[in-house]
Amino acid sequence: MSAAARQELLLSRIRDVHDYPQQGVVFKDITPLLADPAAFAELTDALAELCARHGATKIVGLEARGFILGAPVAVRAGLGFIPVRKAGKLPGATLSQAYELEYGTAEIEIHAEDLAPDDRVMVVDDVLATGGTAGAAMELIRRGGAQVAGVAVLMELGFLGGRARLEPTLRGAPLEALLTL
Repeated sequence: MSAAARQELLLSRIRDVHDYPQQGVVFKDITPLLADPAAFAELTDALAELCARHGATKIVGLEARGFILGAPVAVRAGLGFIPVRKAGKLPGATLSQAYELEYGTAEIEIHAEDLAPDDRVMVVDDVLATGGTAGAAMELIRRGGAQVAGVAVLMELGFLGGRARLEPTLRGAPLEALLTL
C-alpha cells in the first residue's frame, strides 16, 4: 500500500470526540482503527517497518495505548517488548522518571534489567502531544544503559509543539509520525 493510501486508511478510522475529556478538547479516538483488522494490521506493519529502518532491537510501549500498539509491532518485527508504566504499577526494582504535565507532574517507570547496553530501543505510542511522556521514556532508556533508536507514533498533534520540545531529548534520534494533525 502506498504511503498516501495508508495515511488515508488510518485517518479514516480515527474518530473525533468533541469536548472529551473536557470542554473544548477534540479527542482523537483510535478504537475504530483497532476494531478494523485491515487498518490495525496496516498500522502494525508501518510501525514495524520504522523499527526495522532505524535498527531497533527492542520496543518500549507507553502506558496505555502504547501497549496496544507496541506489543503487536514487537511481535511483527521479531523484537522484545518493554512496558513503561505509571509509577507504582511494576513489581520489583524499577527506574523512575518524573516529567511535567500541563497542570502538574507525573512519573513513569521501567524495569532496568530488561535493557542492555547494546539495545537500540524504539519508543512506540499512539499520540505525540506535548512530548512529556516520550521524553521521560527516552531518559529512562538511557538511564537503563540502552540507546534510543527513535520515537514512532501513529499521530502527532503538531499544534501542541511536542516535536520542538523533544528535540534536545532526541539527541539526533528520529521522530516518526505516520499522521500529522
